[in-house]
Amino acid sequence: MTDPSHLYRLLYLLRRFDETVLDNFPRGVFFGTTHTYLGQEANAVGVLSGIQPGDVVFSNHRCHGHFLTYADALGHNDAPHALFAELMGRATGVCGGRGGSQHLQWRNFYSNGVQGGIVPIATGMALAEKRKNSGAVAIVFLGDGTLGEGVIYEAFNLASLWGAPVLYVLENNRIAQTTPIELAVAGSIAGRFEAFGIPVDELDSSDALEIMRIASKAVDDVRSRQTPRALILHTCRFGPHSKGDDTRPPQAVMHLREVRDPLGIHAPRLAPEKRAAIELEVNRLIGAAFERALADPFPSLNQ
Repeated sequence: MTDPSHLYRLLYLLRRFDETVLDNFPRGVFFGTTHTYLGQEANAVGVLSGIQPGDVVFSNHRCHGHFLTYADALGHNDAPHALFAELMGRATGVCGGRGGSQHLQWRNFYSNGVQGGIVPIATGMALAEKRKNSGAVAIVFLGDGTLGEGVIYEAFNLASLWGAPVLYVLENNRIAQTTPIELAVAGSIAGRFEAFGIPVDELDSSDALEIMRIASKAVDDVRSRQTPRALILHTCRFGPHSKGDDTRPPQAVMHLREVRDPLGIHAPRLAPEKRAAIELEVNRLIGAAFERALADPFPSLNQ
């Protein structure tokens, strides 16, 4: 999918969904916590827009953008409503209102809030698909904060030894909760994969088209070779870690918005009137999905 209009619509959909979550969280309409994807939308759109129906996607605590892009790629047009309903604990949610913001499962999409724990599971899923000769690959998203978890290196080792068709997508937003990367990660990120013989691609960009070009080649390589590969995306998080825990100076975040906004980068590729029409349509869709979820029933005790 390289249609500029559809790409902008998807980027804007991800942005408006998470902005709506943050704006409404103080109202008490959502259960548990939440971690938004603001600023990183181009990663999900660039990596997942071209997946095949059988591919496995494993996400983490910051999963809204990954899920909405996955659902869009599979033609699920009601995903914003289902995700809002899940965050609200409603019976119509992705998991019947019992998974919340971090724990989703729909078709071959999975997410979990346990840092590092998702990587060996996704690696095992990739090996299972290889055993079935399905031709499917697994894509797992992890962050720079996960680099301190030992279990991921065990997974890298086995993936390389056994030839797991998995793409490790490391989204380096340069801050793990409130800890800057320079205070937590020594040495080379790419070197952590290369130590296990896993090829690495690396990109510092918020351009969905640039990410799509490098990601599609990486996925194709994993699929054809049936071996692991890594993609490091240096990115920027605009929002807080979860709902309000952001220790960065406001002017630093504002600068990131000015120079690294995926929507601002992609917007000039569309005529102004086209962008305005897309934004109006998405604003209405998100508003309607939110209100519809708010009116949905809670699960009964015997469901």
